[in-house]
Amino acid sequence: MGLRDRGVEIKTPGQLDAMRRAGLVVGQTLERVRAAIAPGVSTAELDAIAEDSIRGAGATPSFLGYHGFPASICASVNDEVVHGIPGDRVIGAGDVVSIDCGAIVDGWHGDAAFTVAVGEVPAELARLLEVTEESLWRGIAAARLGGRVTDISHAVETYVRGQGDYGIVEDYTGHGIGTAMHQPPNVPNYGRPGRGPKLVTGLALAVEPMVTLGTHLTSVLDDDWTVVTDDGSWAAHFEHSFALTPDGAWVLTALDGGEARLRELGVPFGGR
Repeated sequence: MGLRDRGVEIKTPGQLDAMRRAGLVVGQTLERVRAAIAPGVSTAELDAIAEDSIRGAGATPSFLGYHGFPASICASVNDEVVHGIPGDRVIGAGDVVSIDCGAIVDGWHGDAAFTVAVGEVPAELARLLEVTEESLWRGIAAARLGGRVTDISHAVETYVRGQGDYGIVEDYTGHGIGTAMHQPPNVPNYGRPGRGPKLVTGLALAVEPMVTLGTHLTSVLDDDWTVVTDDGSWAAHFEHSFALTPDGAWVLTALDGGEARLRELGVPFGGR
């Protein structure tokens, strides 16, 4: 690690085990929220399910109170990219809903997100979700010990650009994660490879592509949180927290540690 990499937190194996416990709480919570998403359900109801799940596991919601954020999840619908505040909004058939969730266990954070279509949606929307989720896995799969952070960025962008004319949000990025939810380094979803801090054993990162059917430009609503696309195009957001071990990548927020997808992509699995 060089001088420009100051502030990057490297974890011991025991600390990664603690992060895995937080990651499992997040993964299990997101599965419960996913199962509850249906027409007629409000985003506030989803938030209540998430908080109950997190606290029931003996963990603390990362988001609640974070810089004043008033909920345990972010619930972003349709043209809302990220940071949507749960409330009275009722989900309808044909919506796409993004849920972002974080939890703390023994001082260590997990952070993950998914986007789901509610019932039948146009093929271009279904494809947007597929492309965004796959770009997340392609980014994680590009992480190698001795590589650089933007190897991940480049893999995300290369995959998305190869699938069609999508907007890749630039103003919001992935990030380091550990004893705080957001730490150095930033992990952009675009850029040239071979830049940024070196990828080393014990580095934990949250990778989170945000992709739209139109522009990459966004604005923040008057609630000072909700990020929307400038052209009203709909968006998708997927995220996992992962770490590098001597054996490979370990996706801390995936229930199987990411083993199935990483093996499909021909990447060594580093979990335990």
